[in-house]
Amino acid sequence: MLEASHLHYCIGPRSIVKQACFRVKPGELVALLGPNGAGKSTLFRLLSGEVIGKQGEVCYNGKPIPSFSSAALSKVRAVMPQSSHLNFPFSAREIVEMGLSMVQTRRKDLVVEEVMELTHTLEYKNRMYHHLSGGEKQRVQLARVLTQIWEKQPYARYLLLDEPTSSMDIAQQQHVLKIVRELKSRNIGILAILHDLNLAASYADRVMLLKNGDVRHQGPTHEVMTSAKLEEVFDHPIQVIKDKERGNIMIHPVPHQKENQLHYHTA
Repeated sequence: MLEASHLHYCIGPRSIVKQACFRVKPGELVALLGPNGAGKSTLFRLLSGEVIGKQGEVCYNGKPIPSFSSAALSKVRAVMPQSSHLNFPFSAREIVEMGLSMVQTRRKDLVVEEVMELTHTLEYKNRMYHHLSGGEKQRVQLARVLTQIWEKQPYARYLLLDEPTSSMDIAQQQHVLKIVRELKSRNIGILAILHDLNLAASYADRVMLLKNGDVRHQGPTHEVMTSAKLEEVFDHPIQVIKDKERGNIMIHPVPHQKENQLHYHTA
């Protein structure tokens, strides 16, 4: 289990994350949602071990992050940040192979081929990474982190994703989240920061709503993603429609009233 206990992180006198407590279990996808500036990326960095909070701790399978070596930590958690910058020319395949740098397997070439085929990146495996589009780069980065946790293991592992579909079109978004959802059967727990509320509603088992560094609400998706709770967190009217036949929900921001509309002056 990935467990965060009373995480607190400050920049100067300002609290960015405030006493956050939650769990991510193997076999579930948890979506982390919130407005810009809510502290999502900082919380993500705390969970990955990139930064250390002023208080609290993060544990993977019962062990706090500081007790892991870098190699040991890489075996239980893989991290896909929102963006990755490279200063050297690498091909798409070389980027994917980086995910295997600390993995012991005799199937390295086969793992790379399997993962690149799954993520629809195999067709441009020899293209230079910096020549790819934003969506193509994201899928290459996803393939890289998948190679790190691709081989089945007897212990639970975790995948952290920071807006993994932000540069993708609708079809690519759906394909990527289907891949992520299927990883749950490999005894993997996933935490994903998502921008699209409807994607979270469609794929997440549980949701956490973050505002001003506080975890305001967390729990099963249908219980947390209500109009009242979403409006509280996003400071905007939101309509949640339940589809009784399919059992899913659809989320629609509600336009402001006409009296609040902007007025433009022409010359």
